[in-house]
Parts: sequence; C-alpha cells; structure tokens
Amino acid sequence: MTTHPAAPQDGRYSTVAITLHWLTALLVIGMLGVGLWMVGLEISRLKLVVYGWHKWFGITVLAIVILRLLWRRYRPPPSLPPTVAPWERVAAPLAHWSLYALLLAMPVTGWLMNSAAGQTVIWFGLIALPNLVDRDPALLEIFRSAHHWLSRALILLLAIHIGAVIRHDVLRRDGILRRMLWR
Repeated sequence: MTTHPAAPQDGRYSTVAITLHWLTALLVIGMLGVGLWMVGLEISRLKLVVYGWHKWFGITVLAIVILRLLWRRYRPPPSLPPTVAPWERVAAPLAHWSLYALLLAMPVTGWLMNSAAGQTVIWFGLIALPNLVDRDPALLEIFRSAHHWLSRALILLLAIHIGAVIRHDVLRRDGILRRMLWR
C-alpha cells in the first residue's frame, strides 16, 4: 500500500486535523444537546435567542467540516495500527465517512428548513445566507423531519464512535485515541 506524500509517518493526525476534530466534536455535542433542549422551550425571547445561536453554530459546523474534508484531501489520515482487525479496517472508514455525511447533512437540512419557513439565516448577525428554496410549508415539514431523524442517526453514530475509541484505548490499549490528541 502506498501512502500519500503528505500523510504523517508517525501514525498521528496533524495538529490541524486534531484541532478541527475537537472543535467539531465540541460544537456538535453542544449543538445536539441544545437542539434537544430548545425544541421543548415555550415561545419566548430565550427560545428565539437559542434558535439563533443554534443556526449560527450549525453553519459554523458546516464550514469547519468542509475545511476538514479539504484538509483531509491535502493531508490524509495516518494508517491504522497493525493491531486493528480486518473487519475494523473496513468499518472505520465507513463510520468516518458516514459521520462526515451526517455532519454535512445536519446543517444543510437546518438551512433548508429555515429557507422553506421563509426565514433567512444571518450568520452571527453579519452575513445573510441565501435561501436555498422558496417558502413552502410542505418542504418545511420534510426538512424538519429529515433534520430530526438525521440528528438521531448522528447521536447513534457518535455513540458508536466514542464506544469504539473506548474499546481501543481503554480495553485494547492500542493508541487509537492518542493519535487524535495534541502532543
């Protein structure tokens, strides 16, 4: 197997990849928690403020994930250690690409939901994002449902991802987590 010339040789992710990973993790876990909480709030100023921040950070996650994918193309991840089983060598990239797909789909469906509701997202109150579709109540319900179910899929996949890291690093002690930690 040949490696990309920019691929790390020490089995670790680059500092940029590590930083983008943990920034994404922090934002996504926070957004999922806030998202689950905010839908139950009564209509109030607090709810409007929380929804605004949720949208802003969702668009931020979208931008970070796009940066991560561009960085990954420039600097591919390190090879898996030899302790990783053959089935895990198949499952790991499937899980990672599924996470990327969900991390892209979640903010896009949120943006589409706002567009279909006739609401323009103004990122951090500074940049008005274009509406992706015309106002349409039927589309709004489709995108709302998609956003809901994608969030559940993301929660499930994150639980599996975290479980796999615990299995590797706590039970097997094969250094998988240390590859994604700063030195």
